[in-house]
Amino acid sequence: MTGVLTRPTAAHDSQAVVRPRRRSRLARVLRKWQLYVLLAPTLLYFLVFKYWPMYGVQIAFRDYTPGGGFTDSPWVGLEHFERLFSSYQFPQILSNTILLALVNLAFVFPIPILLALLVNQLAQGRVRRGIQTILYAPTFISTVVVVGILFVLLSPRAGLVNNLIVLLGGEPIFFMGSPEWFRPVYVASSVWQEAGFNMVVYLAALAGVDPALHDAAKVDGASRWQRVWHVDIPGIAPVISVLFILAVGNLLNLGFEKALLMQTDLNLATSQIMQTYTYQVGLLGAEFSYASAIGLFNALLNLGLLLTFNWVARRARQSSLW
Repeated sequence: MTGVLTRPTAAHDSQAVVRPRRRSRLARVLRKWQLYVLLAPTLLYFLVFKYWPMYGVQIAFRDYTPGGGFTDSPWVGLEHFERLFSSYQFPQILSNTILLALVNLAFVFPIPILLALLVNQLAQGRVRRGIQTILYAPTFISTVVVVGILFVLLSPRAGLVNNLIVLLGGEPIFFMGSPEWFRPVYVASSVWQEAGFNMVVYLAALAGVDPALHDAAKVDGASRWQRVWHVDIPGIAPVISVLFILAVGNLLNLGFEKALLMQTDLNLATSQIMQTYTYQVGLLGAEFSYASAIGLFNALLNLGLLLTFNWVARRARQSSLW
């Protein structure tokens, strides 16, 4: 009886291909195990503090009670979201949040770029290092201290700013108690505190611009500002694009601490934003499910903005996150 040779099936072929691939991946991991050990703490941090807490998002759809826990609390569906959208405070809180976020982005994002371009024009030396230190120093000041300084400087009686206004013949202004002054003071203090740190990021990007491009521009007769416009800005455009997408994706996550510390009963009309409202109903009012629904709604808005602007950047052939 003659033997019959049979050809391996496609399934056997695929298994034979997959096994060597798995072995090669495992071999690469074992060869570079030191890198994975360095990466492990970061991955563990995100798993424990970022992804695992997402399990608790379900309380936004439950009538949560600490005694019942996550699973034993009754399911209420979208009841808390309906309560949020039907609340008489919701339109004002949402408009306050969006308006403050847009004004903050309009000033806090471009000013560090301008500072970096200006500082980059200075020759290396003590003057440049001194200016960088002065601009960067406010980053290390606590938000609590910054707000305390604001209350002292803007005091209607003894504040330095109001003393100057009176000296020039004006009337003192109650900055921290006037709704119309909350946003300008918030944004100005944010620029002062954050611009220096963001400036360093753009200075690092400017350091990577090829000096040969500047030399070629000089040969062509370009002035200093023409080289800034045609060499420096295009050189850091990918960094600007990525940071802008990240800023937009985090647009509605305003500084909760500063807004809460600057908030008074007199400026509540403009200072009440999503974060402070969540704090009031969640921690002070112990309405955990309602506060979780507000936080989830805010997070979904940020996610939508992130995806939208990342898609726009890709369509415009600019640098994007993915």
